[in-house]
Amino acid sequence: MRTLCVYCGSSAGRRPVYAAAARTLAAVLAAREMRLVYGGGSVGIMGILADACLERGVPVIGVIPRHLNDLEVGHRGLTELHVVETMHERKALLASLSDGFMALPGGVGTMEELFEAYTWGQLGLHAKPVALLNVDGYYDPLVRFLDHTVEEGFIRGVHREFLLAGTEVAPLLDAMQAWRAPPVPKWMDPRDL
Repeated sequence: MRTLCVYCGSSAGRRPVYAAAARTLAAVLAAREMRLVYGGGSVGIMGILADACLERGVPVIGVIPRHLNDLEVGHRGLTELHVVETMHERKALLASLSDGFMALPGGVGTMEELFEAYTWGQLGLHAKPVALLNVDGYYDPLVRFLDHTVEEGFIRGVHREFLLAGTEVAPLLDAMQAWRAPPVPKWMDPRDL
């Protein structure tokens, strides 16, 4: 895994711990000589992460839809900035440029992107690791919900394991590096989707 796609908020959130986690991720990416691919924004956790990576010499590739770039939230100092027409194009290009996906704290857009990557993995459309960086318990309710979906029979245990979670950057990246996608059955029960 050389290139990590990170989904994260266009807001900085209420607590400084979220920005600190983005800076820690940048430092670990630099130490591992990895590249960052992200949504191309200059604001919130997105901007903090991109700036911290650039300060440490990490190549940063952004992908942003034209309408957001035109609102002047596109980052102007990236290694590469791809301006696309739609959100669908953005997500497809983010996925094709990346070897794995990680979500930092964020809102609905972060969740939507994360769950699409998670679903694509479950369906066998990619064999890349998908992970949550659970900063200071931010994702605890989501992790509990996903475990609940297994208990209630909406997700199989093997599919639940497609989404990794961790509280520290380096061990989570190690887990992502070691992760191997289980084989996708030739036929899947529609209830598993």
